[in-house]
Amino acid sequence: MGETARHDDSASGAWQRTAIADLKDMYTTSGVLDDKARDQAGIISSTYVEDGRIRTPQPGTPAPDGSSPNRAILKEGDLAVVLVRRTGDAALVTADHAGWTASRSIGIVRGDPHVVKWLRIWLQTPTAKSRIDEDVTAHVEPTVSLGTLRHMPFPLPPPDIITTYDTVFRLIEEMIQLRQAAARRAMELADAIHDDYCSSSGPAWRTRPLGEVAKAKTGTGSARSIPHKSNEPGIDVIAPTDLFDLPVPYVSNFRLSSPAHKTAWPPGTFMLSTRPDGTHIAVTQHPATPTRGVVALQPTDESDGWWLLHEMRSRSSDIAQAAPGRNSREISARALTRLSIAWPDPITREDFHFKVDPLHATARQLVSAVSTLSALKDAILRDIAAKARTVLERGKEPDPGGTPLAPAILPMPREATADHEPGWTPESRREPERER
Repeated sequence: MGETARHDDSASGAWQRTAIADLKDMYTTSGVLDDKARDQAGIISSTYVEDGRIRTPQPGTPAPDGSSPNRAILKEGDLAVVLVRRTGDAALVTADHAGWTASRSIGIVRGDPHVVKWLRIWLQTPTAKSRIDEDVTAHVEPTVSLGTLRHMPFPLPPPDIITTYDTVFRLIEEMIQLRQAAARRAMELADAIHDDYCSSSGPAWRTRPLGEVAKAKTGTGSARSIPHKSNEPGIDVIAPTDLFDLPVPYVSNFRLSSPAHKTAWPPGTFMLSTRPDGTHIAVTQHPATPTRGVVALQPTDESDGWWLLHEMRSRSSDIAQAAPGRNSREISARALTRLSIAWPDPITREDFHFKVDPLHATARQLVSAVSTLSALKDAILRDIAAKARTVLERGKEPDPGGTPLAPAILPMPREATADHEPGWTPESRREPERER
């Protein structure tokens, strides 16, 4: 972590116990718009803050011209913190989203750039997540108050240490994002090759029921009864939520596991689940078993696997429509095996396999690299939490033999802060109520 980080000061001595409310010139508020407005251009809700980034359908589109100034208009360098549902997730606001307006599910932290950057990192640590979970209420959805965020104690390292950590985290996150993007491109290319085959020769091919070329079985049991993955030997247990929103059909490690003696499907099995937006599929890399709402699908001939996978991906909507129920979540093996699919001759299937197999190998390698980088990031976060434990405990009572902490700075009155923030009114000075 650099020369400075090698000194003992970086472990605890020069770190101070503080809170946002104790720091001068730190400004916090929450959004003003209902989350139902999130689909409009220029609106940021909790839906769009994920994995340390703000992801919106219309990047670079500011709030509509002529909109009145208000406290919830984001500025570059702000920290947007999720207050509802995925409480504690946070992202720095970049130039792409400066001028956008935050909804009520978003808390805004503005002030010293070093403090804001550090809070983005700190909120990812196990200590911070545990502290937020203690104060989460759930009248309708998990919600944390802005007051909890303002008064939550955290360790504050010197600026040079913060800069080092910020650089390391940015590099790790950029490497993760690049590899995720490359894996998606590999799968998009494989899908495009499949589409090209179908458009050039499709009408001459026969169709076959899926049940003639693969065997399928619907999963059983509930994910709630399965423990999270431990160090004990076991097999992967795959629930519907594990398959949703995967950028590629590969997962290095699933979150649940079951004793090894339970019946398992071999690596290379397709695990499939549906919901109204379509079908979601993953290819297992270890022995696995599905829960209710997931269908395990195994090609009769392993060499036909890639054709079958991309045919299923191309039929995403058709498969979802075959699932009964209003939410299309109860797909069954019986309904799936009745699906008619395009099935070219063996030479065509073999040629397709030859072309896309390297793309799948590349995607698996990239997913594995992402898993390694994520593990590195988690290890650093645990290390920060370990250093912080000394600082946070030391701040609770006097330490006669240790280095004295700097006295906390009294928070500025809201009236003084409001003078620097356009759009503030007497009503807006009150602490925003948490969303119910």
